[in-house]
Amino acid sequence: MKNKIFLFGEWLPMSYIQYTKKLALVDCNSFYVSCERLFNPKIRKKPVVVLSNNDGCIVSRSTEAKALGIKMGEPYFKAKDIIIKNDVQVFSSNYSLYGDLSRRVMRTLKRFNSDIEVYSIDEAFMDLSNFSDNEVEQVGREIRETVLKWTGIPTSIGIAKTKTLSKVANHIAKKKQSGVTSLIGIENLDPILEKIDINDVWGVGRQMTKFYQKKWNL
Repeated sequence: MKNKIFLFGEWLPMSYIQYTKKLALVDCNSFYVSCERLFNPKIRKKPVVVLSNNDGCIVSRSTEAKALGIKMGEPYFKAKDIIIKNDVQVFSSNYSLYGDLSRRVMRTLKRFNSDIEVYSIDEAFMDLSNFSDNEVEQVGREIRETVLKWTGIPTSIGIAKTKTLSKVANHIAKKKQSGVTSLIGIENLDPILEKIDINDVWGVGRQMTKFYQKKWNL
C-alpha cells in the first residue's frame, strides 16, 4: 500500500514513523556467569566468578561478587581470601559453552532485525530506526524479554542516536530493574552525561582516562 508501512500488526501511514537514528546496544549481563548459572540453578543467588583459560584472572563476576569488591581482570590469588571467606563459587572458563549460547542470543536478536553488528561475544548493536521514538523503549523491553525467554540469558539494552551514547544508555540500563534505557527524544543530555565516569565512556581506555583526568582535573 502506497505511503504506508506494516507495523505492530497493522498498516500505518509513513508519517507515523519518526526517522530518528536509533541504535540499540544489547549487552549480556555478566555473560560467562550467566551461562554457568543457566545449567546450575543452585548458584543463581550466590557470588560467582569465572576465571581465564589458565585460571589466572577473573574474567566474569556476578553482581554479588562485584559487591564484595572483586575486580574485573584481577588475578585470582589477589582475590583468593575474599573468595574463600565469602564462599564465592569459582568456575574455569568454558568457551565452547559461551560461544554456543552467544550464537543463540545473536540468532534471537536477528528475529527483530536481520542486520545486526556483533561487537563481541556478548554484545551487539541493532538499528531500531524503523520504530517510532515513542515505541522504541517498549521494543527494547520486548527484545530483552524474548532473549531471556528463548536463551535464558539476561541482558541490558541501551538505545540512543550513536554507538557511544547507546553505550552510555546501556551503562545506565544495567542499574535499572527494567534493564532498558532510551536516550531518544531527550534534547539536553548534559545532566545525564555529567554522572558518567570518564572511564565508562566507550573507547576511553586507561591511558586516555589518565590524560583527561590530568587535563581537566576530573
